[in-house]
This record gives sequence, structure tokens and C-alpha cells, in this order.
Amino acid sequence: MHRAAFLDRDGVINRKAPEGQYVTRWEEMHFLPDAAAAIALLNQAGFLVIVVSNQRCIAKGLVTAAHLDSLHRRMCDALAGAGAIIDGVYYCPHDKQPPCDCRKPAPGMLLTAARANQIDLTASWMIGDSEIDVEAGRNAGCKTVLLVSRGGTGWGNADVVATSLLEAVQRILGTSTDQR
Repeated sequence: MHRAAFLDRDGVINRKAPEGQYVTRWEEMHFLPDAAAAIALLNQAGFLVIVVSNQRCIAKGLVTAAHLDSLHRRMCDALAGAGAIIDGVYYCPHDKQPPCDCRKPAPGMLLTAARANQIDLTASWMIGDSEIDVEAGRNAGCKTVLLVSRGGTGWGNADVVATSLLEAVQRILGTSTDQR
């Protein structure tokens, strides 16, 4: 069995689009500082790195699944060029209603990835920038990290709170002694 780090995409790996907008073109994909370095550290520590992302933009007709798949391939290729390997990308293409099993906070994407990759969910982490991400991780049986902006106050129910993916990874790997 493998351990994994499940990463939300927008706000964790790349800059989030403004509220109500979506990253649908490569030109809008702006990696956050040290995201590639953090993913590379996870790779070196033996974690599978799996992206799990709600992508309602498909249901809204803003992008096709094929175009989003192409965007994700480019994202993975660019990160790999920086020494950061993404082992899988899972996304929910559905709208909020009717409810589905894959849209976070439901654990469907994590459970599907776990079955496909022989992942031990109890030894794995879900890292996201929203309470919905934390809830999805908890629902799947993972430990959780909530990324908050500097000066942010909401810690929610996450096991660890950090201000960046790199800080989160350092805490997971025990290379940082600063907790919360």
C-alpha cells in the first residue's frame, strides 16, 4: 500500500481565479511560489501526489473535458520539468446540484484514486485551501491540512494549518518544528 498527498489544484498548486471565475486556459495557470519544490519533496519522501479538484466549469459549459484534460497534461508536464511529479489528476465535472459522489466534500475522488493506486488513506494527507477540502479528506479517512493566507484566522478542523504548500509539506515530513 502507498501513502499519498491529495492536493486541491486552485489555491494550492496554482493561483485561484477571481471569485466566480475559473482557470480554463493555460495562460491563466500561474503556479504558486514553491509549489513545485513542495511537490518534489513529497515525491522524494515516497508519497504519491494526486490532484483532486472540483471543476464545475465543465458543467457550466465554460470548457470541455478534453480541453481540461489537455490543461492538466500541460500542468503535469510543466511541474515535471521542475522535478515535481503528479501521479494522477482526478476532477469532478458536475455542478453543485444534483449532488454526486465525487464533488468535494464527498470523498469520491479520493476513494477512486485510492482503489486505482493502492493507497492507504489512513497514511495519506489531503491538502486544500477550503473547509470543503478538509471535509473531503476527513470523509475519506485522511489526515488534513488547511492552507490559509498569512494573517488568516480560520483553522477549522484540519490536523495542520499552514500558509503555503511548502510549509504544509515541511510539517507533514517533520522538517519544521512549528505547529499551527
